[in-house]
Order: sequence, then C-alpha cells, then structure tokens
Amino acid sequence: MIRLLRLLAQLLFLVIVALASALISMRFAIHGREVAVPDFRGMTPNEAERAAFDRGLELSRADHFYSATVAAGRIVSQQPEPGTHVRRGWRVQAAESLGLQLIDIPALLGMSPRAAEINIRRHGLEIGLSAELPTEAAPPQAIIAQTPSPGAQGVASPRVSLLYAAPLPEPAYAMPDLTGMTLADANGLVASSGLTTISVTALRSDPYSPSAARANAAALAASTVVGQTPAPGTRVTPGTPVTFQVSRT
Repeated sequence: MIRLLRLLAQLLFLVIVALASALISMRFAIHGREVAVPDFRGMTPNEAERAAFDRGLELSRADHFYSATVAAGRIVSQQPEPGTHVRRGWRVQAAESLGLQLIDIPALLGMSPRAAEINIRRHGLEIGLSAELPTEAAPPQAIIAQTPSPGAQGVASPRVSLLYAAPLPEPAYAMPDLTGMTLADANGLVASSGLTTISVTALRSDPYSPSAARANAAALAASTVVGQTPAPGTRVTPGTPVTFQVSRT
C-alpha cells in the first residue's frame, strides 16, 4: 500500500513538472513572436519600410498631414505608438508629412458640388466628408458650410469637408380613421390635409345605385364612410390618393 502511494506521488510530481514546462514553453513561444514597434517618425517612407521589415512588421502609408516640425515626405505619425509590443506581421499605419501649410483654403460657400470639387483640386487639396442639411435658406445642393473655413491657417489635414443644402422633407403623417364620418366631412378633412379623393364607391347594399348616387350629390355627400384606402395609421404625404367606400345612412 505504501509503495503504491509512493508511485502515485511520483506520478503526480511528474505530471506537475510536465505542465509547468509546457506553460513556460508556451509563454516563451508567444513572447518570442512579439516585437516592439520602432519609432518611424522622421524617417523617409523607404527607411521606415526597411525598419519595419527588419522587425517582421508591415508598414502601411494611408494618410497625409501638414506639419511645422517634420519635413515634407517624412513620417509624421504612426499607429501603434513606438515601443508598443505587437505580433510579428502586424501592420503599422503611418502618415506622411506635407510640411508647412502653404496652401490657402478657398471659399466654397454657395458653390455647386462640381464647382467646389474643381476649386478644391485646383488648390492641391482633397475632398473630405460630405453631408446634407435640409434648409430653405439656400438652393438645393449649394454649399452652406465647409471645414476648414475659408482662409484657415494651421490646419492639419489637406481635406476639405462640405455641407450641402437639401430640400426640406415632404411632410408626412398617419392617415386618420374617417369611417363613420359623412362623405362631405371626410372629403373636407382629406382636402385640408393635402390629400386627394380619387374615387367613391357605394356599397351594393346601398339602396341607391352608384349612378343614382352620382346624380344626387346631396345624397352622396350625406352617405357614411364605411371603408377607406389608405387604411387608418398608414403613412401618407400631401397628394396621396384616397378612395372611399360609402353607405347611405
């Protein structure tokens, strides 16, 4: 019995040693594949690409910024920051300096999108973000704001973002429930809402035929609305066609 316990203790010790060795090996293997990101700032793109390759990293140049401290054509910023530990094969994003801002930001307010685009590119700039704002203060598609503002100095990016005027959205509302109203009252509400009645159908159970109802405008106006299209609660806008089904009360 004592011998069996000794054997079990020895086996447990060997298992613990094996697990500890595996964990230590895994830790070294993981950290062995990590590298510290070098400082690419101030390097030329070629120098930065070589430095990245030597560390097993990739360098991606995807942006440009003005800088008063970094000469044009050199790396001005990077992500991740220098010293960050990453896996080999990691792609580092780098931005290239355009040097000092020597280009004036043009005034684009009131221009059309096409004229603004031509003006921006003529100044050696790029088109940034675009957005629309519904307003009656300017014709549709006219530029009503820009970033940076005209003549701005000390800007970081060569991109100019634009805000265009857009038509005001057409008013919309929920179709009311007109059943139970007289046709005259329902037509009045429809007309005041900007909708258009296009047809009125008398139900077959109506003692008056449709032709007789048309001949007697007063009787038709006094008829009760028992059905409608669009249905109550449907989203409608001015000009939406409306049809009624009526029955003589």
